[in-house]
Amino acid sequence: MVNRLMWIAWPAFMAACLLELLVFAFVDPLELQWSGQALGWSRQAVYSGAFFAFWLVSMLACGLTTLLRISPAEVNECPFDPGQRPAGCPGESGVAS
Repeated sequence: MVNRLMWIAWPAFMAACLLELLVFAFVDPLELQWSGQALGWSRQAVYSGAFFAFWLVSMLACGLTTLLRISPAEVNECPFDPGQRPAGCPGESGVAS
């Protein structure tokens, strides 16, 4: 499970870094507006907020990719030990899988 979380978090972090670099190479944080008025945040606050927003969106994309990568065998696998499997659980003795 930790590996899967790292498959999601690390590429998303790298994507957020790249997006931050690309966006703020062309956009001045002090000139941002919301509903026609100045945002009123410091540069550091805009950089931080944008980075975490980029990271969140990238994590959602990486999470969806990881979810779609799961094989049918993993989805249908019984999470219980062989001695504790309830009736009908795949891999239970006496039940065809």
